[in-house]
Amino acid sequence: MSQTSQETLVVAAVLRRRGEILIVRRGPSQSGAGFWEFPGGKVEVGEPPEQALRREIQEELGLSIQIEGLVGEVTHAYPKKTIRLRLFWASSTSESLVLSEHDAFQWLRPKDVNVFELSEADRPFVPKLIAEIPL
Repeated sequence: MSQTSQETLVVAAVLRRRGEILIVRRGPSQSGAGFWEFPGGKVEVGEPPEQALRREIQEELGLSIQIEGLVGEVTHAYPKKTIRLRLFWASSTSESLVLSEHDAFQWLRPKDVNVFELSEADRPFVPKLIAEIPL
């Protein structure tokens, strides 16, 4: 009999700045090391998703954010886990960030994001971001 993994709710932010979005690269000690992603993390039991996103961005990037709406949601099964990724539009008044878990970041126009370097769960959102963020 095969064992199914329980789904984990993960939240992430599309931080926008002058037509660009922020992506961060997973550090060498993280699962999926070397892949790029939208910043965020796991929602703790009983924690509202928006609160979890604010907490994760503060912990990972040292930024306070304003959440501006839902981009969308996908469920993705990795070999050892299944995540439900909820992606939000967000902004920050600060432009200086400090990486605590990732080893690099980039501000890119959505059309310049290399989809194959993104974590698999993040990839489905790129066409929507290209369509919705003006050049």
